[in-house]
Amino acid sequence: MINWQANVLPKQFNHRLNGFKKQINPPLILTCGFIVLIVLGTGLLLLPVASVQSLSFMQAFFTAASAVTVTGLVVVDTGTVLTTFGQSVVMVLIQIGGIGFMTLAVISFLTMGKNLGLKQRLLASQAFDTSDLNGVIHIAKCVVLYSLIIESIAFLLLFINWIDKYSVTQAAYQSLFYTISAFNNAGFALHSDSLIAFKGDAATNFIISGLFIVGGIGFTVLIDIYQQRRWSKLSTNTQLVLIATAIINSCAFLLIFLFESSNPATLASLPFDEQILAAWFQAVTPRTAGFNTLAISELTADSTLLTLLLMIIGGGSVSTASGIKIGTFIILLLAMYSYLRHKPQVTVFNRQLSDKLVIKALSVLVLYLFTVFLSIMVISKIEQASLLDITFETISALSTVGLSRDFTGSLSTPSQVVIILLMLIGRVGPLTFAYCFTKPKLQTLKFPETSIQIG
Repeated sequence: MINWQANVLPKQFNHRLNGFKKQINPPLILTCGFIVLIVLGTGLLLLPVASVQSLSFMQAFFTAASAVTVTGLVVVDTGTVLTTFGQSVVMVLIQIGGIGFMTLAVISFLTMGKNLGLKQRLLASQAFDTSDLNGVIHIAKCVVLYSLIIESIAFLLLFINWIDKYSVTQAAYQSLFYTISAFNNAGFALHSDSLIAFKGDAATNFIISGLFIVGGIGFTVLIDIYQQRRWSKLSTNTQLVLIATAIINSCAFLLIFLFESSNPATLASLPFDEQILAAWFQAVTPRTAGFNTLAISELTADSTLLTLLLMIIGGGSVSTASGIKIGTFIILLLAMYSYLRHKPQVTVFNRQLSDKLVIKALSVLVLYLFTVFLSIMVISKIEQASLLDITFETISALSTVGLSRDFTGSLSTPSQVVIILLMLIGRVGPLTFAYCFTKPKLQTLKFPETSIQIG
C-alpha cells in the first residue's frame, strides 16, 4: 500500500495537495453532507404516507436528524406514529448515517466506473481519519462489506429467535429494523419501551448488544483484526481499543449490578438470571447504543452518574459510535500517568505517542465539555426541568447515545433545535465541527518559552 503522507510525497504533488486543502474545507463539506441527508429525510417523513398522523416540521426534522446522526432520541413513537414507509425511511437514514455518506459516495463513484480524484480522496481521508489517500477506497469497500456481512448474520439470528413470537413477515421486518438500528448504534426501536419487554430474552440481549459493541469498536479495528488474525500482529490502536472495551464493559457490568441489585424499580424484582442479563445490557448500551431494558428514569443516582461517564467515553474512532472516543480517553489517562510518574514522554506498549496526538486528545475533551456546559446553560434557561434531566439529555445527544429520562418529548422547539445541533456535532465530532470555522495556519516562527502556573 502506497503511503501518501506529506513527508514522502514529491514536492510537486505536495504543493498540489496543499493547494486543494486551501480550496476546500473537508470538515465543512462532511458536515454539510449530513445536513443535506437530514433535510432529505425531513422531506420524506413529511409525506402523508410516512405517518399515521400528520407530523409537524420539527417532529420530522428532529426524527431525521436523530436517524442520520444515529442517535435514537425521539419526539414521536417510531413504532406507532410512523408507517412502514416512514420506518423504512428511518432505517435508510440510519444505515447511511452509520457507515457515513462519504463511504456511500466512494462506493457510488466506483460502481459507476469513475476514478476518485485527489479532492475526493482528500475528503474521504478526513471521513476515515487517515492520511493514506490511496487506502480510502479499500477502507470504503471494507466498511460496506463488513456491514453487510455482520448485519446479515445478526438478521438471521434475530429472525430465528423471533419467528415464534411474530408472524414470518413481522419477524423478518422486526429483525431487519433492529439489526440496522443496533449495528449502527442508533437505538431506534419499534416498541415504545425500547427493549424492556425482552429483558429476560438471553438471545435478544446478546445479539443486540453484540451488534452495537462490534459496530462501536471501529471499522479500522475490524479491518486490522481480519487482516492480521493474530494478537501479536495487531496494531497498537487495535490492541488498546479491544483491551479498553473489555475492561470498561466488565467494570460497568459489575458496578451496574452492584448499584441496582437492591433497587426494586430495576433489578431487585427480577429473577437472578434476568438481573444478570439486564445489568449486562444496561452496562454496555451507554456507549452509544441507546437501547435499554431497564427504565432509565428509575436508575439509582450511582448508575445514572456511571451512565453519564460511559456516554462521554463513547466508542472507537471510525465507527458507528460517538462520544470523545476510546482512543481519546486512553491517551488522556496515559498522559496523566506519565506526568505523575515524571516521564518525559507518553508511552504505551514500548511505543511513544507524539505531543501532537496528546494535544489533539486534550482538545477533543475541552471542546466536548465546553459544548456540553454551554448547551446545559442554554436549555436550563428555556426549560423548567431538573438539572439532572437536562444534563443527561445533553450528553446523550452530543454522544449520539439516545438514552433519555423520558424528557425528549417534553422539550420546547428551541430546546429541540439545540439537541439537533448537538446530535450533528456529536456525529461529525466536536473537533471536526470546530474545523468548519477555522483555517489551518502554519507557524513559521518559534517563540521563546514562558510559564503559567497550573494545578
